[in-house]
Amino acid sequence: MQKIFRVMIIIAMLITAYLLILAWRDDYADAPAVDTTPEVATSIGADIPSTTGAVGDIPVQTLPVDADIATTAPTKDASLITVTTNRYDIKINPEGGDIVYAALKQYDATLDSDEPFVLLENNSNRVYVAQSGLIGKDGIDTAEGRANYSYAATNYKMQDGQQTLSVPLTYQKDGVKITKTFTFTQDKYPIDISYQIQNASAQPWQGQMFAQLKRDDSKDPGMSDKGALSMATYLGGAWGTPDDPYNKLKFGNFSSDELKLTSDKGWVGVVQHYFVSAWTPENFTGKFFSRETGGDYFIGFNSQPVNVGANKQATLNATLYAGPKVQSELNEVAVGLNQTVDYGLLWPISKILFAILDGIQNIIGNWGWSIIALTILVKIALMWFSNKSYYSMAKMRAIAPRLAALKEEHGDDRMKMSQEMMSIYKEEKVNPMAGCLPILMQMPIFLALYWVLVESVELRHAPWILWIQDLSAMDPWFILPLLMGASMFVQQQLNPQPTDPMQAKVMKFLPIIFTAFMLFFPAGLVLYWTVNNLFSMTHQYVVNKKVEEEQKQRTVKVLD
Repeated sequence: MQKIFRVMIIIAMLITAYLLILAWRDDYADAPAVDTTPEVATSIGADIPSTTGAVGDIPVQTLPVDADIATTAPTKDASLITVTTNRYDIKINPEGGDIVYAALKQYDATLDSDEPFVLLENNSNRVYVAQSGLIGKDGIDTAEGRANYSYAATNYKMQDGQQTLSVPLTYQKDGVKITKTFTFTQDKYPIDISYQIQNASAQPWQGQMFAQLKRDDSKDPGMSDKGALSMATYLGGAWGTPDDPYNKLKFGNFSSDELKLTSDKGWVGVVQHYFVSAWTPENFTGKFFSRETGGDYFIGFNSQPVNVGANKQATLNATLYAGPKVQSELNEVAVGLNQTVDYGLLWPISKILFAILDGIQNIIGNWGWSIIALTILVKIALMWFSNKSYYSMAKMRAIAPRLAALKEEHGDDRMKMSQEMMSIYKEEKVNPMAGCLPILMQMPIFLALYWVLVESVELRHAPWILWIQDLSAMDPWFILPLLMGASMFVQQQLNPQPTDPMQAKVMKFLPIIFTAFMLFFPAGLVLYWTVNNLFSMTHQYVVNKKVEEEQKQRTVKVLD
């Protein structure tokens, strides 16, 4: 029975390691290689999605056409329009009206940087932009070129106390005036993009809105400060609808598994470590699509064809979210978007752990101490099971000399030895399998907490004390993994030692193996496991002393 007990512990630990590696491989092993060749210019037409789709009109408003506003006509090499809010530094290209740069002011680029994290950009290192436009029969974005918008200012800044900031761009041709407006909200990441189509001509106007994300296969900048050997997280496309909230679509499958569905409340996006960008239609049914063109990946949607009669107008709206994967904020944008915080198969446990951890952090104000407090709460929750386990192991430790004597006496008669062992177990009321239960119960918690630390942006660059300045990254000095290995070794000494020489050798090497395995895990996870070991050691030590005292009293009674 001891042998089974030891084997089950080893198997449980190895399964944990295997599941982590398997989860990583399933998402990231097939990721496209990073393109290191020089940037190749592609035609503008490659960005424009197909206009084929279901025929259908949306209602138009019978409102008067507004008078023209004074604008500055841009030239081909016009400067970008800059927008500053308390959340964003944004740059908009008036040619096409695309967001070609978005820096998140509340998040540092790296741990020791004063520069904001750049989510969207368009340069020789990386192409990742949010595009939208009007295509179709009378569309202003065609294979020959994008619309050149006029604008009233080149710099917009949200002032203190200002709740919203609007950035209007205008385009006029043949009696049709189109106003593309970006609306930013104080303390919010969602950006509202609207197209107001005012048809003052004598002919009907027909077109479709498209919104898409364009990205190359460059690496995830969010992983730049996690260490060269840290496990990568998912980088690729994703989409969801109310009926099917969250689905991944790897870049390599954008063409082979081309996205083809329609939804009026769904979303399409690109997911990376800690951050996500996503489009969602607001007042129309979008036809979702994905494609790969010239080494760039596109995911987005088209509206149905819109007919705007003479002297009438219509408005199309979409929302762009480009920011951190904060679940409470993502919930407000679209159903399923919060699931881009991907906790894997153990997501129910992960969500509970994060909720508890977040609640503790709101009180303590430090994620490291919150992890320690969470560890204590988990230990208290499992106290009854742990006590049964440690009592059983202490009993096994106490009767180890008797078991060793049995092996010497009946080593050649396995049947007799097993019968005598079972007799001792019954006499001492020992269940050798009871020691497995707490370890097996810890494994799901351990795996779930791993994904909490890896996926929760709240823990990005979260410090603890001294040398631990980022609990989501590995310990830079490897102090916590070494402490974890030492605690695991000491804990082994408190447990009954295996009588089988081969098992004894394996158990001696187990702390070394897991120390090496933990070197590159998030420091927060290693902190959890180290504290868990320390509390387990203390608990086991107390139980061992109690059992030893019981054994002494029994011995005295027998002698009397």
